[in-house]
Amino acid sequence: MRWWVAVAWIDEVIREAEKTVDEVEVYSVEGRSVSAELKQKKINLATISEDVGIGIRTIRQGRIGSSSTNNPADWKACLKAAIASGELATPHQWGGLPDPRPLPGAPLAFDPSMHVEPSVARDFLARMLSAAEEHEADITGGSAGLSTATVTLANSRGIRYTDKRSGISLSLEAIHNQSTGYEFDHSSFVDEVDPETVGERASFFACESAGGNDIPTGNYDVVLSPLAYAELLGGVFIPALNGRSVHAGRSRLAESLGREIMGPGIDMYDDPLLLHASGSVRWDAEGTETRRIDFVKDGILKNFAYDLKTAYRYGKQSTGNAVRGNFGVLPSIGHHNFVVGGKRDAIGDEPVVYVHNVVGAHTANPMSGEFSVEISNSFHANGESFETPIRSAMLSGNVFEMHKEVVGMSKKTRTIGSMIVPSIKLRDQQIIGW
Repeated sequence: MRWWVAVAWIDEVIREAEKTVDEVEVYSVEGRSVSAELKQKKINLATISEDVGIGIRTIRQGRIGSSSTNNPADWKACLKAAIASGELATPHQWGGLPDPRPLPGAPLAFDPSMHVEPSVARDFLARMLSAAEEHEADITGGSAGLSTATVTLANSRGIRYTDKRSGISLSLEAIHNQSTGYEFDHSSFVDEVDPETVGERASFFACESAGGNDIPTGNYDVVLSPLAYAELLGGVFIPALNGRSVHAGRSRLAESLGREIMGPGIDMYDDPLLLHASGSVRWDAEGTETRRIDFVKDGILKNFAYDLKTAYRYGKQSTGNAVRGNFGVLPSIGHHNFVVGGKRDAIGDEPVVYVHNVVGAHTANPMSGEFSVEISNSFHANGESFETPIRSAMLSGNVFEMHKEVVGMSKKTRTIGSMIVPSIKLRDQQIIGW
């Protein structure tokens, strides 16, 4: 990708580092963000920030050192700290940083029309609040945030990659009597978020969930919304695909490669090249060229995810799944756009329990997959057509076994964080009433 003159000073870092270490990598982020938060219907806090920072990673005889700073002018001290930390590190099997590749230059997740200004955030808040008036709920809070960033990665093997990214996130919370409702939306593109739906759905769930009835303990056909499904998927199943966990014996799927682990017709893959998807990028956090990775194909487990460090340690190849939370942390295994695919159809019009959200997914056992979560904003429904609300109850089961009970996936999908998922319909799930 194009090398930006504005960060050509990184070449100085690399030249200086090569005097001492075998390899060096520099990760730089420069961005602007605006956020506004509501308390009830008034803006309680608004912030504008200009962010910049660098992270330096050094490798010498398999010893990896790192350091970071939010002042690029202090790069010499940062480099010195990275080299010093490497001297204390345990040596690892290491096969080298990636070489440069002739990658396309156009960013995949950047909206050039985005204006990161307070007036834009205020407008989104106003549109959410206006739409929320459709139902008689009280607004308790909400937020709107916009950001743009330029991310640069360079290494001593010749990589000079630069990417632009943008993001917008919206949320609104409402209450009616003792019932709450919450909705959100996010995208890399301004015209792909829907503040009116966020506002209306938040107040709808608050109102429609009020006065719910108890549900007898028993087994029911259940539809999990994309939000509820993503909570369980992201907390248990996706971590089990992490190559580091697999080889350390911390993944239930460790011995299942090549085996059928869920119902036929279900696919799960990471596609980092989806246009307009918020996690899309042509290179991962270490400079490895990204590509689609099929983890599950037609119900059969095909691959695990690797970054360089884990791949070298276990004799594998990086799958381009290195990610960074920010410039100050080392790369780790993750995903870019995790998609659940397969045959899509209407959920159907049979009686089901529709679960919009779950509470407590973080308590699920990541090894066994066992979970017991409180269901929230749930209804007796025909497919996705709501009828009567359900008072709080518990849904229990096993995330891995649950995927063998999938009997339908909605045509529509929704982006939840870095996951793109449908609603799923499950047979014979245990619900514990109060």
